[in-house]
Amino acid sequence: MKTVTKMPRYSAYKDSGVDWLREIPEGWELVPLRGILNFRNEKNDPIITEDILSLSIANGVTQYSDEGRGGNKRKDDLTAYKIARPNDIVMNSMNIIVGAVGLSKYLGAISPVYYALYAQSSSVFISFYEQIFQHIGFQRGLLRLGKGILIKIGDSGKMNTIRMKISQNDMKSLLFPKPSIETQILITDFLNQKTAQIDQSIAIKQKQIELLKERQQIIIQQAVTKGLDPNVPMKDSGIEWIGMIPEHWKISKLKYLLDEINIRTATGSEELLSLSKYQGVIPKSSLAERAGYAESLVGYKIVKKGCLVINKMQAVNGLLAVSNFNGITSPDYSVYKEKNSNIININFLCHLLLCPEFLAEFKKRVTGVMDGFIRLYTDDLYSISIFFPEKEEQSTIVDYIEQKMKKYNNLIDIETQQIEKLKEYKTTLIDSAVTGKIKITPEE
Repeated sequence: MKTVTKMPRYSAYKDSGVDWLREIPEGWELVPLRGILNFRNEKNDPIITEDILSLSIANGVTQYSDEGRGGNKRKDDLTAYKIARPNDIVMNSMNIIVGAVGLSKYLGAISPVYYALYAQSSSVFISFYEQIFQHIGFQRGLLRLGKGILIKIGDSGKMNTIRMKISQNDMKSLLFPKPSIETQILITDFLNQKTAQIDQSIAIKQKQIELLKERQQIIIQQAVTKGLDPNVPMKDSGIEWIGMIPEHWKISKLKYLLDEINIRTATGSEELLSLSKYQGVIPKSSLAERAGYAESLVGYKIVKKGCLVINKMQAVNGLLAVSNFNGITSPDYSVYKEKNSNIININFLCHLLLCPEFLAEFKKRVTGVMDGFIRLYTDDLYSISIFFPEKEEQSTIVDYIEQKMKKYNNLIDIETQQIEKLKEYKTTLIDSAVTGKIKITPEE
């Protein structure tokens, strides 16, 4: 794909006087929104439609019936909604700043906090302006108009959660670029084609990442359940859900292999740790989202390097890892160490417990309501039988897994970086095209 810097530019530019636009092509007009789009303040009273529309940043405008949402129920009073029609731009007045905007394909009822806008004349191509509302610079320029309470900015600088209402009156005065209708259509067609190609490339790379992760899991599961010798004699474990295991491996309940560590901090001054499914035990200070801190950390559990940490409420989903950090963690976590380090390698044990067979055993033993507040308590964990070779072979298996994982993680990192570059290119391409920083021609 051609880089944005190598694409042609217009022959002359003029200062727009608008911070997010900066210079625009000499031949483009600069028009307030009220001269381009109208707000459709049409109420669903009397009832025009019973079809409810939803709006999300990820999926744009969708029909409520397609959302598959759980407890988020629609209003019983359908007259409380407003109307959106096909080819209306629908936006959430509380979340415009983070791109809660989409082009509707449907006639439907929308939330009272949503806006629906339609083209004022045949000189306006509605899809072109939908792209402008998705422009990050434009979104950030709305901050000065927002009336709200909450902003969260991630490490990447992108605003993740916003509740800042932008009024219709304020929006009507905002200045927008208005090239000729032919140029609007040309830019939109170009972006539709190019972004579809980029999205396809991203999807291919995401699928490749999924395949690499699946291969990782197969390698780990094979190594910790069968060992590294494919020709090793096997025996029946005598436990139905375990089945066959290498002949020389032992079987023991976890209560004979682990000790629970329940030491609490007296000050709460230690490093606060969190548990991530993909990153393991990490300092919570490294997370972009830092909400949910307790006012006092006194009484939190002490964690030492080499301890097995399990999220009791999420154990069935594989939230367990060996810590590489000293610190403290939530009382809702369980912390363990091996009873005898000459018998069990804690990293081997962790890999084993993450296998699907063991996660299924967790699910059988948790206490509480599934999909609600469930916990895997220590006595229930201790009742599970595991199988393992001698300590030396466990260490060899762990070394093998770490070597393989390093290789696969490097490949995953490469794919992830390429996806981020494609996303950045897509954003830059859209932003440059709709503001006239690059000139789109029929040949592009």
